[in-house]
Amino acid sequence: MTALRRPRQGFAGLWNISFGFFGIQIGFALQNANMSRIFQSLGESLDNLAILWIAAPLTGLLIQPIIGHYSDRTWGRFGRRRPYFVAGAILATLALFGMPNAPALLAAALLLWMLDASLNISMEPFRAFVGDMLDKDQHTAGYAIQTAFIGAGAVIGSATPFILDHLGVANAAPGGGIPDTVRYSFYFGGAALFLAVMWTVLTTKEYSPAQLAAFDGREPADALSPPPPPASSIGAWPWIGGGLLIALLVAFAGLEKELYLLAGLVAGYGIARLAAAALHARGRHDNLLTHIVGDFAGMPPIMKRLALVQFFTWSALFIMWIYTTPVVAQYVFGSSDPASEAYNQGGNWVGILFAAYNGVAAIFAAFFLRPIARRLGQIRTHALALTLGALGYLSFLFVRDANLLILSEIGIGIAWASILAMPYAILASNLPQAKLGIYMGLFNVFVVIPQLLVATVMGTIVRHFFPTEPVWTMAFAAGVMLIAALATLRVEVE
Repeated sequence: MTALRRPRQGFAGLWNISFGFFGIQIGFALQNANMSRIFQSLGESLDNLAILWIAAPLTGLLIQPIIGHYSDRTWGRFGRRRPYFVAGAILATLALFGMPNAPALLAAALLLWMLDASLNISMEPFRAFVGDMLDKDQHTAGYAIQTAFIGAGAVIGSATPFILDHLGVANAAPGGGIPDTVRYSFYFGGAALFLAVMWTVLTTKEYSPAQLAAFDGREPADALSPPPPPASSIGAWPWIGGGLLIALLVAFAGLEKELYLLAGLVAGYGIARLAAAALHARGRHDNLLTHIVGDFAGMPPIMKRLALVQFFTWSALFIMWIYTTPVVAQYVFGSSDPASEAYNQGGNWVGILFAAYNGVAAIFAAFFLRPIARRLGQIRTHALALTLGALGYLSFLFVRDANLLILSEIGIGIAWASILAMPYAILASNLPQAKLGIYMGLFNVFVVIPQLLVATVMGTIVRHFFPTEPVWTMAFAAGVMLIAALATLRVEVE
């Protein structure tokens, strides 16, 4: 059947579709800018910070494909994606309210897990929601608006502790612990997240399965029943063997024990392929496991090449999120003691730096990203943006003035704008709409795996090579971001 075109959305429609991401990103910004500070305030050491962050990416690795699969196949009186928006927003709000009251390190780590799981429940369907609601010629515009909201939300979330400090709220807790600036910022973030998500829920109306099928030239009966993936046992044993090899290297080469997690994930994927193939052979095609494993094994070529770009891109980002606070506090504010006023001033300034790159991203996405992409093309625009981000990271090795570091954030902000828009616009225009949720969820694997590697490996590198010089982590970030830029040039779009 002939495909119909989705109605064009005006500015108000684009606003309503993505406004919920404004609140979600406030939550992510509070998490990214303050969790290392919270962990260190509760007594954790610098070289163990990375491992405490493992819960966040691991949660995304598990949650996003599952939510993507089920949101593709959901339809009811409340819609397709919106029920997941609401459920995630409620849970994330509770986690944000609880985080600054964590009585001990373990409680903070568990609340980080709950927060990241909840944010992922809401966030993953938002990526597919843009593809549901917009025609191909508006995908770049839709994801650019979404990126602008992400940037604006991150500015507010990152800068709130700094603003509260200047309003007279206590920025250091007597005897250590989590200061009131952080505590009240999390309360504000929880309320803002919930209200923003509910705005999108109440101001949008999703297309029915029959309408979505008509837009894509499919029969209505297929709208919530994507074709089953292929059998996926081929290649299972190399994955299992690879996981065992990693485990043996950890055991006999004295590597960090956290790498057992990576070994388990690699071997677990191989086992999942065997299980999915067994279900497929019995005629049980339509289930969560066979779809996730089959769709992952059968990713379209463009998604595979973008996945490599994502792998290196997010390795750099995760290094930045973990180590910017220790780097700025030590090299710009002169203290590596988390209990000192100077360290906490450095932590607040990191909030401003994160707000700066998110502000740049919001402005760049709203006003410059689409015109540049029309002139240079999506691929070259993304490669250029990632190169500027690498230069921003590299500058941390030389800049020792707090105000000049804001200039470093310009390149990082341009890269961040493209990271949040271009890969998703490319995918939404080149993937089957009936599987957009699951593919967007699986694409997150290449956001999460590098974060797991950074969380397990980077602490070891810091401990053995520069235990008192964390600034070299930014050199690593610059290097892997430049590799991502070069990998982008291998991506081909139709």
